[in-house]
Amino acid sequence: MIGRQNPAKKTSMVMNKTIGQHILTNPVILQMIVQKSGLRNTDTILEIGPGTGNLTQLLLEAGKKVVAVELDPRMVAELKKRFHSALATQRLLLIHGDFLKVELPYFDVCVANVPYQISSPLVFKLLAHRPIFRAATLMFQREFALRLVAKPSNDLYCRLSANVQLLAKVDHIMKVSRHNFKPPPRVESSIVRIEPHNPPPPINYVEWDGLLRLAFLRKNKTLAAIFKQKSVFSILEENYRAFKALGPGGVWAAANGVQMGDETGALEMEDAGEEQKQDNVEGGMEEETKGEAKILKDKIAAALKESGLSDKRAIKMDLDDFFKLLAMFNELGIHFR
Repeated sequence: MIGRQNPAKKTSMVMNKTIGQHILTNPVILQMIVQKSGLRNTDTILEIGPGTGNLTQLLLEAGKKVVAVELDPRMVAELKKRFHSALATQRLLLIHGDFLKVELPYFDVCVANVPYQISSPLVFKLLAHRPIFRAATLMFQREFALRLVAKPSNDLYCRLSANVQLLAKVDHIMKVSRHNFKPPPRVESSIVRIEPHNPPPPINYVEWDGLLRLAFLRKNKTLAAIFKQKSVFSILEENYRAFKALGPGGVWAAANGVQMGDETGALEMEDAGEEQKQDNVEGGMEEETKGEAKILKDKIAAALKESGLSDKRAIKMDLDDFFKLLAMFNELGIHFR
């Protein structure tokens, strides 16, 4: 039964702070993490960065199997000694490697005190995992945790908040003092529960993130001001031309791996007369480019006006606002990547 003995085994091993090693040693906090995780005795549990195994012990007691991913070879050796019987019975699968690079096996839930410096890519790797897991209960640096759960109008609301909340329900579970770790980190921590939406929202995530990347460049500025910036317009102009160039034939060619050649660029000038003709062509193309830029600017203005979001600021926009804006842009042939 959970809690009969102190799972926080003492160790004289020097922790490697450069890879985020801060061992959680408070047995009460360890037990609360497990209790808040909603574990079932049939669960396969993923643990990231098990360290010396303090949390691993409780997870083995609560679930059917634990898959632990550990980067530090010293910790791997420690875990092998501490859990030799669980390894022998295959109730513990120990993977020695970088979590961001290893291929993950099936798991039902994830419970972990994660290395804080990989928090963001770790979250998105989990949310991209298939099949979709039930829930993840994770320890993060407090500011990162608060960004995950931040809502519109909160100062911490950002691109991270909107992206994660698009894909999952996120709740702040509890605060954890830095003094519960060895060695103590410089920051306070929080436990967050992430429950992926299943099925995931039917949206092109590349386009969604491309829109958010621009909208949150200056989250307190209006969208009208942001989309008038030269740097933002240049990005949209490049995207607009790329998608427009595909056309029906281009889409077919891209799908079938056929390269579309530039016939104008392939022409060879044989004499001065032909060079003059080419100058005229380039001059016409320049005028055409200016015309396209004007059309695109008008479309951007129309999308903002028709969506009613021209004067909105990203920090105050909820997911429905971003859905509406992306749909309006796409309807007018404006795409993001």
